[in-house]
Order: sequence, then C-alpha cells, then structure tokens
Amino acid sequence: MSTAPTVAKSTAASKQGADWQPGHLPKVDFGEGCYVVDTDGRRYLDGSAGPAVYSLGHAHPEVNEAIKRQLDRIAHGYRYTFTSDPLEELTAMVAESCGGGLKHMTFVSSGSEAVESCLKIALQYQTSIGQKSRRLIISRERSWHGNTMGATSISGFYARREAFEGAMMPSNFVSAANVYRPPAGYLKESGGRIDPAAVGEYCARELELKIQELGAEKVAAFIFEPVVGAAGGCVPAPPGYAKRVREICDRYGVLMIADEVMCGAGRTGTWRALEHDGVEPDIMAVAKGLAAGYVPLGVAIYHDRLKAPMFAKYGGLLTGHTFTGHTLACAAGLAVQKILKRDRLVEKVREDGLYLEAKLRAAFGDHPHVGDVRGRGFFWAIEVVEDRAAKAAFDAKLAVYQRLRDRCFGNGLICYPVGGNVDGLSGDIAIVSPPFIATRSELDSIVEILRHSLDEVIGDLPK
Repeated sequence: MSTAPTVAKSTAASKQGADWQPGHLPKVDFGEGCYVVDTDGRRYLDGSAGPAVYSLGHAHPEVNEAIKRQLDRIAHGYRYTFTSDPLEELTAMVAESCGGGLKHMTFVSSGSEAVESCLKIALQYQTSIGQKSRRLIISRERSWHGNTMGATSISGFYARREAFEGAMMPSNFVSAANVYRPPAGYLKESGGRIDPAAVGEYCARELELKIQELGAEKVAAFIFEPVVGAAGGCVPAPPGYAKRVREICDRYGVLMIADEVMCGAGRTGTWRALEHDGVEPDIMAVAKGLAAGYVPLGVAIYHDRLKAPMFAKYGGLLTGHTFTGHTLACAAGLAVQKILKRDRLVEKVREDGLYLEAKLRAAFGDHPHVGDVRGRGFFWAIEVVEDRAAKAAFDAKLAVYQRLRDRCFGNGLICYPVGGNVDGLSGDIAIVSPPFIATRSELDSIVEILRHSLDEVIGDLPK
C-alpha cells in the first residue's frame, strides 16, 4: 500500500503545539501524510483530516503530480464548450463506486453547491413529471447541509442559521434520528426505555406524519445525512431507519436525497454511506473526500430513472455554474479516487475503523464525562457531558467543545469540535476523522492525546 511520505524529522518540525494560544491562528507552512506543520515549526497530528476532508492526508506525491500534469495542459475547459478526459473518467469511476442506478451527475466546487444542486434536481424532476405542486423539502433537526441560502434553509443547526432567519426558504423539520438522544415523543411513548430499532421506527413514522400534514402533493423531497456530521457528531442512522424512509418516500412519491458530503466517499467504510444500510437514494451529494481537499470539488449524483423526464422536457439539468466539471478539479478527484481503489483504502477504513472504535471505547467508554462514543469507519465522535447518568450537558457558556479543541491543538492534535448538539445551544462533541492512510500507531496517538486533553479540560473547568 503506497502512502504519502512522513514529515521530515527536523528540529523545527518535531516541536509540538504546546505554546499555541487560542484566538491567534498559526500560519500553516506545509503538510505531509497525517501531519501539518506551521511556520513556527509546530507539528500537528491531523486527527480529523481537517473538517473530514483530507482522506489521503497532505502532499500525496501522486495527486500533486496529477494536478501538475493537468495544469501543464489546461486548467479548465468550460463545460458548454468542451468535455474532457478527467471529467469523463471521474464520472465513470464515481458511477462505478455508487453502483446501482446512481449513474448521472454534475460536478461543482463545494458540498454546499452539491446539496443546492440536489435540491434543484429534485424540483426539476417533480416539475418534469407534472408534479409542480411539489415544492417543499423536509429535513431533520440537528442537521447541516451547507452555507448557501437554500442549504442553510434546510439545516437544523441553530447557531449557523439564526442570523439569516426571515430570509430563507420555508423549513419543514422532523426530529433528529439519534439513539443516544431520542425524540421527546419517543421517550414518552416508551416510558424512557431506549430500543435502537424502535427509535428508528418512531423517527420514520414521524416523517410519514409530516408528509401527511403538509400534503404529499406538496412535498418534493426528504434530505438527510446517513451519518450526521457537523451538527450532531457522527450520528449513524438507527437500525432499520433508512429502509423505512425509503419505503415511505416511495409510497408518497417523495424523492430521497442522501447528503453524504461529509460521511461519503469511503469515510464510513463503504463508498456510499447508505450502502451500509442497504438503501439506494434517488439523489445524493458528495464532496469533502471526493478530491480530498487537493482542489475544491463536489458532485450531485442522481438515479438513472430521473434523467429521461428532465432531459425530455428541458434538454438537460437546470443547475450548474461556471466551474461545473472544472478540468483541474476533476483531474485531482480522479487521482484521489484511483489511489483509494488501487490501495483498497475504503476496505482499510472499514477494517481499521473497528480498531479505532475499540480504542475509543476503551479510552472513553467508562469516562465519567463522556456520555456516548459513536460513529462508523474513520468517522467517530465523543459526546462530553457534565453528568453521565443524566446525560446532562455542560452549561453552554463554558464552551467545553471549544476548550477541548484548543487543548488538543495545544497538545499537537487537530480534532473537529461541535457545539449545541443537544438543543442548539448546549452540547459538546469532538469528532475524530483521520486520513484513510493513518497507521494504527497514529490512531493510538489520536486517542491518547484526545483522552489526555479532555482530562485537562475537565480539570480546569470552574468549580
């Protein structure tokens, strides 16, 4: 298995980040493999692959070379003038990785744009089949779908949408599907007893009731993250949930959109995150791991059965922008995907993900201030709580998730913090989502530094 080279062990690069100060971002100098080094020579283990992006780590020589080769030829052939080998080859490779009927796609420059394109495809399809009354989108609380206005409108992430309330498209939310923190209605029905499959059934039934409440003839699509990322902290779908959602969407003519921007492209141990659940969506968004951060790239993928009506009525998709199918970005994505396939890195994530899970559960399973350890593959989170038995979060004013991020960073580890996962204000999460090339020794270090940093943070909290 080929990997990127390790960082040179110079005196400067071997320094850790202990003297890093919150509020003053260091200036990045270079990165190699699973490490990033700043201009002061401090070295950081990238335990979250940035925001779950850098699946091949940093400065992978084969990806860099592919980008250079493409730049030497042409950076960008405008989509209405040319197609290109990178675009066509990447399209074929993504279709193969998706399998089934997910064969058609449009490439964009970010996850937000990929989600926006998915919404437009859903609306265009419904119009194409004579269902123009279907204009509404249903999504879930504690979800994040992107920074564009449409994507923000369907995101149940209070801190990121509050400033824009009143200017967004209508929102139609159902409960988050979280076994650790099930909906209040479920707890009332069950008398407080938590059964994972029953939580999934309750949340699926809530979706059906929402469709009926709004009127099925008005609902275009339901969008959800198969494994919730930034808003919830690596929350997998409860057992049976995705299959029930598929059945409900089919029954009411509602399109299923899988937002796999963060959890897709191999991050959870299968190329499609929903593959784990045995479900195929109608439309899906992928981005972060697609080109692994080397060049910005996202994609909206749609099922074969959706294409004919749209192309018959409109001659093509009514979404895209100047940089759709950007030649250089596709070349970078193609290089990344070829390496993932050749080196069997998705299979590695599935196997080593079990190792990472075991290490995390050993370190935090009995920790008095960790309520839940959850995730799949190389996409895991710990939920930090004040009272483990009561599942009570720390006071939001303490910003424990930020303190943990800062302490980890000072100790030489990059993690991904999440706040407000309980009620939009309180709740503290730390995500670890390492590069796929991470060794088991590096996984050990991630867990060790995270545990040590959490204990330091808890010890320093005001009494």
